[in-house]
Amino acid sequence: MTTDRTQAYFKTLESIQPPKVMRAVAIMIATGLIAVILFLVFMPWVQTTYGRGSIIALSPNDRVQEINALVSGRIQKWFVEDGSYVKANDPILQIVDNDPNFLERLQTERQQVAFKLEANQNAMKTAELDLARTEKLFNEGLASRRDFEAVRIRVEDMKSKVAEASAQLTRLDVSLSRSSVQFVRAPRDGVILRVNAGDSSTFLKAGDVVATFIPANAERAVALYIDGRDIALARIGDKVRLQFEGWPSIQFSGWPSAAVGIFSGEIVAIDPTADPNGLFRVLVQEDKSDPHPWPDSSYVRFGSKARGWVTFETVSVGYEVWRQLNNFPPEFRKTSTP
Repeated sequence: MTTDRTQAYFKTLESIQPPKVMRAVAIMIATGLIAVILFLVFMPWVQTTYGRGSIIALSPNDRVQEINALVSGRIQKWFVEDGSYVKANDPILQIVDNDPNFLERLQTERQQVAFKLEANQNAMKTAELDLARTEKLFNEGLASRRDFEAVRIRVEDMKSKVAEASAQLTRLDVSLSRSSVQFVRAPRDGVILRVNAGDSSTFLKAGDVVATFIPANAERAVALYIDGRDIALARIGDKVRLQFEGWPSIQFSGWPSAAVGIFSGEIVAIDPTADPNGLFRVLVQEDKSDPHPWPDSSYVRFGSKARGWVTFETVSVGYEVWRQLNNFPPEFRKTSTP
């Protein structure tokens, strides 16, 4: 009743109507707000933590190795160069002693010591026969104790000489064996990464590094470095989404199933202590259950950079926005175990 009376007094107000465009805009804004609220409340979001790293070999035996010279000497000949593929026991380098007749003289010395050992052994056998004969005469009263003791002392002296010659022969055998190993060989199938240059004028000592080698068919892994705020929530067996350097990809952090060019991994080890930069290292290997294997090693090589997202709990988009605005860690998983 009051409204009708007001309209009767205010004819101009009664004649004014809201434009249709404003009504459409108002409906669109209201619909959009409702859609955004529903999206924030009901749309799922997979929480992740991000880390950078590189590709390494999973087993320490498969990582980059140094090949050392086994004996001292100078370089005689190289059999490989940078990037050469070698098989197990293939020669890499030949080393010779500064004295070209060293091995011959060492072999001659060994023969002399062997003759000396044989002579001492024969003399000891003769002395033992004398001891047995003198002991028999001593027991029969036909030899003095002095003669008996002198023969026994001579036997002990010959035993000492035999032991000394035997030890000397063993030392010469060891020296001969080490000096005769003049070829540095590949420990297994692999690739020579770098060769330490040198020619016939270069002298090497035993233990010097002559080449850097990486084994073939090594199983790859990714070493990711995760922030200490999130590392407590990571568990062995957690799934990881990986993006490799040089491989085209599109990553959707909250919706892993929509990502393109991203590969699956699984955490196999977590370092108990942080690096000096405050980040924790996480080792990730290929997820064998995923139908999409990692790219071939010719595309993703050892040492290449990689980025990874460790997946945690699934929450709503609204909760994730609130968490990010407050810089809180991901949702704690009550049922997970270390």
